[in-house]
Amino acid sequence: MILTSKTAIVTGSTSGIGLAYARAFAKEGANVVINGFGKPEDIEKERAGIETDFGVKAAYSPADLTKPGEIEGLIRLGEDTFGSVDVLVNNAGVQFVSPIEDFPPEKWEQIIALNLSSAFYTMRYAIPGMKARGWGRIINTASAHSLVASPFKSAYVSAKHGIAGLTKTAALELATHGITVNCISPGYVWTPLVEAQIPDTMKARGMTKEQVMNDVLLAAQPTKQFVTVEQVAALAVFLCSDGASQITGANIPMDGGWTAQ
Repeated sequence: MILTSKTAIVTGSTSGIGLAYARAFAKEGANVVINGFGKPEDIEKERAGIETDFGVKAAYSPADLTKPGEIEGLIRLGEDTFGSVDVLVNNAGVQFVSPIEDFPPEKWEQIIALNLSSAFYTMRYAIPGMKARGWGRIINTASAHSLVASPFKSAYVSAKHGIAGLTKTAALELATHGITVNCISPGYVWTPLVEAQIPDTMKARGMTKEQVMNDVLLAAQPTKQFVTVEQVAALAVFLCSDGASQITGANIPMDGGWTAQ
């Protein structure tokens, strides 16, 4: 197991891609800190499940990632509880779709704060400990929208392009400290959130489920297949391995060929 005795913090990890990251790291021996919103009983079920399934320790932080003070507390929780923060995954995010002229300013501020600024703050607080130990892995969940744009997603596309730039800058700063910084850019990933959108889209467009999946959700992905959360998590695990120690500053697409077009 490649992460035995190490600690991973994953933001936005009470469900979906983030939870898959946390479970994959735990399977490799890491203690984990999960973070995000949801029903307390659901979160506790996932936290306890990580401990039961993988024999590691798991903690939960309800930190609001739009608030730098709470982000500092999140990193401190990992350090105080487990002794270090060795792997940091910035995964939390939110989306809103609107033309620029109608885009609510408060939604712009929220998306930039959660999808971009929070990654700056988590890194700012986690990097000193990683430097002191001479080892660290920082992985940012970007998106195909870090490489290409779509209309009506100005804040999200701006934030994800920003994450790609932040990743490169941090990678250069940390290149001689045993710390790698990379981002993974998934296309459409099959999650409960995506699945829940299908019935409304079927009704609104008069389409079958298969038509919605192939002609709407997967229109940009040449493979016509969703990325799975397990595939994204497997790539993150590889980026933590010795075999990936010379991969830093990379933006790795996992999008079924979307950004190859």
